[in-house]
Amino acid sequence: MEEAMSPECVSNTDVPDAKPVSETDAFPFGKSKSQSGKPVATTIQTATEFFSHKYKMDYPNRGKAIIINNKKFNPNTGLNERNGTDQDASALCCRLSELDFDVDLFHNLKAEEIKVTLQKAAELDHRDNDCFTCAILSHGEDGFIWGIDRMIPINDLMEPFKGNKCLSLAGKPKIFFIQACRGTKFDDGVDMNVADAKGFMDVEPQFSLQKIPSEADFLIAYSVVPGYYSWRNSTNGSWFVQALSEVLMKHGQTVDLLTMMTRVNQIVANKFQSNTSHSDMNEKKQIPCVTSMLTKEVYFTSK
Repeated sequence: MEEAMSPECVSNTDVPDAKPVSETDAFPFGKSKSQSGKPVATTIQTATEFFSHKYKMDYPNRGKAIIINNKKFNPNTGLNERNGTDQDASALCCRLSELDFDVDLFHNLKAEEIKVTLQKAAELDHRDNDCFTCAILSHGEDGFIWGIDRMIPINDLMEPFKGNKCLSLAGKPKIFFIQACRGTKFDDGVDMNVADAKGFMDVEPQFSLQKIPSEADFLIAYSVVPGYYSWRNSTNGSWFVQALSEVLMKHGQTVDLLTMMTRVNQIVANKFQSNTSHSDMNEKKQIPCVTSMLTKEVYFTSK
């Protein structure tokens, strides 16, 4: 029987030579058409912008931000009210508005309403926008988020924003913040000894095409790693959003996004610990989890 080979095992004689992408190929994301005759993108970038280590963040608008805040759930779900989530939603509204996002806040949406809301956002014309951001505050399980009536796969919510679906966001950051549990396990933490210490030219541009992965340019920041409980204070809000708000307030316009998320991880890991009368839930820790398919650095420079 002939042995099947993985892509890594295919010899050079089996596939065409790969052609490196040249920085002199100008105007990727042009209005050119594919062989099928369908437009491949609607956003235009120069070669310099395309090959830059930083995302282009000087479009006329920062972009749309969607916040979905689910606090009260249908009785048949058996889910408790998420006290403290309104503080999270308010903090994120303020921080994202300060970063020049056009923020829409939605409360207590059903699963289908969440899906429709994000589908409509993906269908907007984002050509004049730097990026897109969505924050979902709800109950959850690993890979799923709760509407007020039922669960919905998180991947289903991101699908409309992929580069091959939302052409005006192709090559631009798509940022998702997920405040929700991803399981029921508790992080006991580990004791650690710490010692005290004191332009375009006036000519008709020529367009060429550059392919990018449809899955590229996403960042998904989860409040906790897979399988674990995500902590929320009924008065001050969730640990994750408290830390995120603090970092965005201090560094939102000066530090790149991945570095900021690392600082969020540090705050959640070091500053917070559960304090409850239930011994099996007391003195527990938490660490957020960032999944990045970004291809460049994200700076929310001032407009």
